[in-house]
Amino acid sequence: MPPGTGWPGDQADDTTPVATTAAGVRRVAAAAVRTGGADGLAALDAAATVCRACPRLVAWREEVAVTKRASYADEPYFGRPLAGMGPLDARIVVVGLAPAAQGGNRTGRIFTGDRSADWLHAALHRAGLATQATSLHAGDGQQLLHTRMTMGVRCAPPANKPTPAERDTCAPWMTAELRLMPDVRVVVTLGSFGWDVALRTLRDLGHVVPTPKPRFGHAAEALLPVPRAGAGRPDVLLLGCFHPSQQNTFTGRLTEPMLDAVLTRAREAADL
Repeated sequence: MPPGTGWPGDQADDTTPVATTAAGVRRVAAAAVRTGGADGLAALDAAATVCRACPRLVAWREEVAVTKRASYADEPYFGRPLAGMGPLDARIVVVGLAPAAQGGNRTGRIFTGDRSADWLHAALHRAGLATQATSLHAGDGQQLLHTRMTMGVRCAPPANKPTPAERDTCAPWMTAELRLMPDVRVVVTLGSFGWDVALRTLRDLGHVVPTPKPRFGHAAEALLPVPRAGAGRPDVLLLGCFHPSQQNTFTGRLTEPMLDAVLTRAREAADL
């Protein structure tokens, strides 16, 4: 799908730069940071949704958008990378792995369109961090409160497994995103991949990551301070949360009270 086709929430147009290499991602992301503020975040979101830097991911996301799942055969698929969702002044950031092939890759919105997303949006609503308990597609009116959601990899990967090279190529999008957000105090990570990506990103932003590296676990916490020389950014509390995958929720490894407890802790730590 080319830019400027009117998809709900699509900010790209014919002037949006298209990154086709890892160097291109770094260059475009850095330009958005230089723009700064809401305009910079809007430019970053637009550019992220037209990125073509990882050939394997481009081929997969576009193939899924054409072949489709039978139950969604009559629906259009976004078939592009996803932008983050939520306000610039968010104090909480929720970090996941990547869009689901039949979820966000279809709907055009991060963490929307599958059972995992249903669990997450319901929990965010119970915690007072979302205006609706459900989010089915990019134009359904859902809004996040004090919270932004983002992901380590912007394209749906085959078997939900991006390669290390794809992870690293995509990393500047999230680094730039958080650099543009001056008020982040808590980062909630869904799964170990999100935990590791968040640690890398926060280190790049100047936060001190302890040695040995904090280990992921449900309700695990790690305070990542900013040296006083980096004043202007608050210290960040990293919170671990099991991913609300069907494997975890069906087996009881993750329950609604467990998810609620992490988000309640995030609200408290963010001083909301």
